[in-house]
Amino acid sequence: MFKNYLKITWRNLLKNKSFTAINIAGLAIGMASAALILFWVQNEMSYDQFHEKGDRLYVMYNQSVFDGKLWSWNTTPKPMVKALKQDYPQVEGASRQNDANFLFTVGDKHLNLSGSFVDPDFLTMFSFPLVKGNVNDALSSIKKIVITEATAKKLFGNENAMGKTIKIDSVDYMTVAGVMKDLPNNTKFHFEYLMPWKYWEKVNGGEENNWGNNSVRTYITLKPGISESAFNARVKNITRSHSDIKDIDVFIHPASKWRLYSKFENGKNVGGNITTVRLFLIIAGFILLIACINFMNLSTARSEKRAKEVGIRKVVGAGKSSLMAQFLGESIMIAIIAGVVALIIVQLSLSGFNLLTQKQLFIPYKQPVFWLIFLSFILLTGLLSGSYPALYLSSFAPVKVLKGTFKAANAALSPRKVLVVVQFTFAIVLIICTIIVKQQLDYAQNRDTGYAKTKLVYTMMVGNVDKNYRLIRNELLSTGAASAVTKTSAPMTEGWSDTWGYDWQGKNPEEKIDFNVFNTDGSFTKTMGLKIIEGRDIDPAQYPSDSLAILLNEAAVKVMGFKHPVGQIVRRDGNVNLTVVGVVKDFILQSPYDPVKQMIIQGPKSWFNVVHFKLNDKLSTAQSMKMAENVFKKYNPEYPFEYKFVDEAYGTKFESEQRIGTLASLFAGLTIFISCLGLFGLATYMAQNRIKEIGVRKVLGASVMGVTTMLSKDFLKLVAIAFLVATPVAWYSMHNWLQGYTYRIDISIWIFALAALLTTIISIITVSFQAVKAALANPVKSLRSE
Repeated sequence: MFKNYLKITWRNLLKNKSFTAINIAGLAIGMASAALILFWVQNEMSYDQFHEKGDRLYVMYNQSVFDGKLWSWNTTPKPMVKALKQDYPQVEGASRQNDANFLFTVGDKHLNLSGSFVDPDFLTMFSFPLVKGNVNDALSSIKKIVITEATAKKLFGNENAMGKTIKIDSVDYMTVAGVMKDLPNNTKFHFEYLMPWKYWEKVNGGEENNWGNNSVRTYITLKPGISESAFNARVKNITRSHSDIKDIDVFIHPASKWRLYSKFENGKNVGGNITTVRLFLIIAGFILLIACINFMNLSTARSEKRAKEVGIRKVVGAGKSSLMAQFLGESIMIAIIAGVVALIIVQLSLSGFNLLTQKQLFIPYKQPVFWLIFLSFILLTGLLSGSYPALYLSSFAPVKVLKGTFKAANAALSPRKVLVVVQFTFAIVLIICTIIVKQQLDYAQNRDTGYAKTKLVYTMMVGNVDKNYRLIRNELLSTGAASAVTKTSAPMTEGWSDTWGYDWQGKNPEEKIDFNVFNTDGSFTKTMGLKIIEGRDIDPAQYPSDSLAILLNEAAVKVMGFKHPVGQIVRRDGNVNLTVVGVVKDFILQSPYDPVKQMIIQGPKSWFNVVHFKLNDKLSTAQSMKMAENVFKKYNPEYPFEYKFVDEAYGTKFESEQRIGTLASLFAGLTIFISCLGLFGLATYMAQNRIKEIGVRKVLGASVMGVTTMLSKDFLKLVAIAFLVATPVAWYSMHNWLQGYTYRIDISIWIFALAALLTTIISIITVSFQAVKAALANPVKSLRSE
């Protein structure tokens, strides 16, 4: 029997090639789209889940009240690791982690590489395997270093890197004690080498007792059997018990939540990337459902053509269950073919999809579990898409069919029409959401940054740049490469430092206010193009006392309550008096979606990491950069000249939203395409069902336009209903999404009007082909049996 069903199924597919092709295309595109999304979701959910001790791996968090809110952050004091190891027997391993950036020299190779400072326990806590070396002693000495395979290739080519010497910043030498397998794509870490924490202490000086500087990440593994809640109760007061700081609590955050549940609001975990993951899971589910609906509509559209087949089979003894098995078998066969086509589409699309999502996704052909999931996916799709057609076709009454009195239903609320409404509801929701995401992105990108970011360049102060800074600055200006130069503590697009250690007259001693801190040596406002609202810029050349001068932004003046800020004294750490010399207009330092935070810009008695310079407007960018490169190479010859344009760095702040918007646009387009196939199927069904009516109307004088309009209006009604359903759903969803941004657009009515117009045009184009074809048909053919 199975062989017979298979043969009949295959004949039916070949007999109706166009119908089969449309069905396979719709299902294949839907399955491929869902599969791509599921690959992306699986990657997101697998971040740092591969560590053998992952269920016992945590990062330390601080928690304290600032500005009336409970804030949580994952940078901690450096001495916390020592306290955890000595005083907490529940801790199996602990390690600090901080970023490192050094010039590596091997022979005539000079590479500026990024890595991390870590404690020796790091290698046994995390599952980053060494292909060479021993995890127990690879970082046991201040002179040892672990490098990745890619770094080893860059420095030593195909030679064995173990035991080789690397010159660090032209100052020290380190020996390669381990070669690590390159880091996978699904981890939060991005280092090219690991250095022992002892070397950080040598370079920067130890801070073994400074519990007030929260600047490193601290990771721990708990011993087996220790629960998160139990340890949280124990470790909560670690800062209080080891220092004079009495207003900071500590808790641990598990590795399983680092990627998807990293957002805290007022002391509570409120999610994070999990919101985006859930959104795209819903999109994947709906795309697959729409592809199945498309199959259902196309299958039932041909119901009358298969009615006699069903009638004859029932007369000769076929039961409803056997007929359902036959039709489900057809659906599963089509799903199998569509699944193979979908797999090919996914393989061909992966490189572009990886480029779009910044992932390294691949199809794990060699893993049996993949094929099990793939076959289950096909079976589920086949059963889902074939369930309604199987029930519908197997329910035909044989007497009516064989007498010729059978008539397919054309009710006002038929299942097929409901399915089309569902399809277009989701498509319209996606269109509206895509438009709103783009509008919000454009709104944020066009927000005034408060400074002139064009032709503004920054480079890190590495090697001899700090020592030769004045020579570099003077030559950049004298050669005409730059019109202004300043050095700062951080790039203009990033906030690397914040503190609450400031006091001023009138401040409530019980209140803690957190400030962004930015350091500069002068010419800051000129270089950045900032607007001075009151007072002047910091200028130590003209005013020697400006070594203790500060600038405030408007937000800082507001929270400090100064009516006349210039000349006010602000105390830092209780013993350093700083004088306000000017107020600058608020400018965006961190997120363009949030309000500008209160900021203090400190004078030259500070630490510096970055040189900013404004290119000469009278020269081309290429000319200016070539001149600047010559200057930096002259005074810092061993280091490559690496730089970034501030406007490009600022643009990276929008990458996440741009990626979401692009993906939403892509899948919205695919949803519309698949929905149109379903609409085409329903148009085919309705045209066939009303073929005699159309013939009569044409005999009585109806025009082609009149018949086309008659057939099309039914579909436009369905689209209109879908729009009415989609509008509140889209508004509610995007209204909630926009609440995550302080600076956001208002959802205007024209967005919904545009979505309605686009959907209507697409629907008319889709339906008109079949409607015009039916209207042009010869009425004699449809009426000759009457």
